[in-house]
Amino acid sequence: MRADLSRRLVPDELWELVAPLLPSFAARPQGGGTAPRDERAVFTAVVYVLTSGCAWRYLPESFAVSPATAHRRFSVWTESGLWRRLHRAVLDELGARGELDWSSAIVDAASVRAKRGSLTGPNPVDRGKKGSKLHVLSEGQGLPLVVAVSGANLHDSQAFKPLILGIPAIRSRRGPRRSRPVKVRADKAYYSAEHLRWLRDRRLVPRIARPGIESGERLGRHRWKIERSIAWLFGYRRLSVRYERKGSHFLAFLGLAAALTCYKRLAKLTT
Repeated sequence: MRADLSRRLVPDELWELVAPLLPSFAARPQGGGTAPRDERAVFTAVVYVLTSGCAWRYLPESFAVSPATAHRRFSVWTESGLWRRLHRAVLDELGARGELDWSSAIVDAASVRAKRGSLTGPNPVDRGKKGSKLHVLSEGQGLPLVVAVSGANLHDSQAFKPLILGIPAIRSRRGPRRSRPVKVRADKAYYSAEHLRWLRDRRLVPRIARPGIESGERLGRHRWKIERSIAWLFGYRRLSVRYERKGSHFLAFLGLAAALTCYKRLAKLTT
């Protein structure tokens, strides 16, 4: 694999965040087993698959790792929770620099066509074809804080509470970690009296469009930020159509895309 491609996909600064989070190799009690190859080459191959959308078997020979090895390590890392830890590590770096906007959190969802696998369902806006739904909660400027996957037939509102409860405690420039925004913004699909009470009980200010009363366009000056965030995620071609049998693997790619999206903001601060 050419060095310039490797450094462009996984620059040194990103690898410094990833390396300490990788699970250590443990030999099997009965002996045997194969120690992992160059972990950076494997991670770079995973990022390439996410970015290009290619199938594992079409991984270019220029990569210093076989498709089987890359796929196997991806599965191991997924089971270990690497992508969630990486996303959290990048958010911590941004939070420590005061680069996260806690004035509001914005919630939205988008559907993708799914060929097979778990966490799929008939898409009501795509003639009932099988699909998955990506749920995203961002901070005030659109950086994804929490992502999730469900079947395309799950109503957006069903993911509302889990997304908010899933906001991690992130480092701040001064004081303790923070996990609570001031306001929560969403379109009318998320509106319900129960959601309003739930938010107020947690001292969160609801900014949710009311059906038949307020147009979703009133949220336009904020809504474009979450739409941009989802567009950033769909820029990773592996997410544009789902081919993974396992829902956990598709969620893993989504989590990695969220981490890389946040890392790009971090990289701009250090250049």
